[in-house]
Amino acid sequence: METNRREPLPWHHPKESEDDPSAQERIEAILRSPSYEPADQDTRFLSSEGMRGVRLQLDYSKAEELLERHGIQHTIVIFGSTRIREPAAAQRAVQMLQAQAARLGETDTVAAAEHRRKIAVAERVLAKSRYYDVAREFGRLVASGGNGPSDSRVTVMTGGGPGIMEAANRGAFDVGAESIGLNISLPHEQYPNPYITPELCLRFHYFALRKMHFLMRARALVAFPGGFGTFDELFETLTLIQTRKLDPVPVVLIGRDYWRRAFDVDFLVDEGVIDAEDRDLFWYAESAEDAWSGILQWHENNGTPLYS
Repeated sequence: METNRREPLPWHHPKESEDDPSAQERIEAILRSPSYEPADQDTRFLSSEGMRGVRLQLDYSKAEELLERHGIQHTIVIFGSTRIREPAAAQRAVQMLQAQAARLGETDTVAAAEHRRKIAVAERVLAKSRYYDVAREFGRLVASGGNGPSDSRVTVMTGGGPGIMEAANRGAFDVGAESIGLNISLPHEQYPNPYITPELCLRFHYFALRKMHFLMRARALVAFPGGFGTFDELFETLTLIQTRKLDPVPVVLIGRDYWRRAFDVDFLVDEGVIDAEDRDLFWYAESAEDAWSGILQWHENNGTPLYS
């Protein structure tokens, strides 16, 4: 059947100006009115308070459809500080601060003291920049697993930002594999790291839905040294496993010295706020190889091999 009619219907043209000279002006006002905008195209309406439930559903559904379309079955989720840069970049940051301090001299003792503090922090970040290389190698190992980089049964997933997350996505990129980045809308400008597969870089409005997608396909969580964001994802995962709202998965903390100081699990046990068995919800690793082999062995022992 033809889509165009041979005879137009009455609403196919506006009211004749001969019958009402002001009709055209009023019709144009109607067409400009926000009320006339179809609901699925009315961004103001979709952003309204009453549509929060719809936005939550959209936040979930778009990501779910894309991940299914790309055949993503399982993920290894990697978190860590956005501030831990690759060694060369971290070294440049230290050198820049040192040059600024040299120009400043000791004429302003308050400013000089603040610069010394910044240099000390930058040097500690430089010392941790080795974790960038570990995360990059870990991403390579995950992406090369199974039948190689084209095997999407187990895929690297990160928060899509710089630092450690960039390194993990970069490791997958190095071997030509797809990897996923789940960004979040924030009040200030941000950019995803350049190593995520473009079709698998998703941006969420709600943290809750982003967290859900981190864990829905997760077969392990690997946490590198990090701050509030890393702690948020780590402790939420541990809580869900502890309460059995989530089936147990390997949780690996990279960098024992950092984590033992930042997160004193023995203190929590001694204080009686967690049980001794909760110490077994995670383990430490220092290298990419140890972390990946431990995850593979955990799943073999658990009867849930990653590649079967």
